[in-house]
Amino acid sequence: MKKDEHGKLSAMQHLIASAEGGALTAIMTNPFWVIKTRMCTTTQYTPDAYTGLWNGLTRLAREEGIRGLYRGMVPALFGVSHGAIQFMAYEEMKKWRNDQLKMQGLSPDDEQNAKLSNMEYLGMAASSKVVATVTTYPYQVLRSRLQDRSTRDAYKGVIDCITKIHAAEGYIGFYKGLAPNIIRVLPGTCITFLVYENLTQYFKDHAT
Repeated sequence: MKKDEHGKLSAMQHLIASAEGGALTAIMTNPFWVIKTRMCTTTQYTPDAYTGLWNGLTRLAREEGIRGLYRGMVPALFGVSHGAIQFMAYEEMKKWRNDQLKMQGLSPDDEQNAKLSNMEYLGMAASSKVVATVTTYPYQVLRSRLQDRSTRDAYKGVIDCITKIHAAEGYIGFYKGLAPNIIRVLPGTCITFLVYENLTQYFKDHAT
C-alpha cells in the first residue's frame, strides 16, 4: 500500500488491510467456530453432543460436509468489518491526539507517532472496541443462530434468519448479550494494545 509523505497509511488503507486479514482469518477458522458454538450450547448429557474438537470436526465433516463446516460463513465475513472498524478508529484517534500535541507544542512537528500515556492508549483501545462492537454485533447473533444445532433448522439462510429475528424479537433481538460481550472483550483488547504500543516504543528507542 502507498503511504503518505509522512510514511503513514490513510484511514481507508487501514480499513482495507484489516478487512483482508480478517477475511482470511474468518475463512480459515470458521469450522472451529461452528464446533465452539455447538459445544457451548450443549452438555455432556445432550444426545449427539460433541466430545471434543477432533470428534466435532470429523463428525461435522462426515454428517454435514463442507456446508456444515462453513455454516454461518456469510455473517462471519460481514464480521470482518469489526476488526477493520476497530483498527481504523484506533489509528484515527492516535492521529488526532498527535495533532493535538503538536498544536500545543508538546510534540515536534515531524513526529508522527509520539509516545502517549498508558491511560490514553487504554482509553483509545476501549473506545475503538466499543464502537466496533456496537456497530457489528448483529453479525455475531446471526452466526450463532445459524451454527447452533438447536436453531440451525429454523432458518433457511442469512436473510431468513434476519427476517425471523426481527419479526419475533424486534431490533433488540440483534443485540442480545451485547453488554456481557463488551465486558468480556474489553480487558483483553486494552491489554493487547497497551503491550503493543509499549513494545513498539521500546524497540524504537533501542533501535541501532
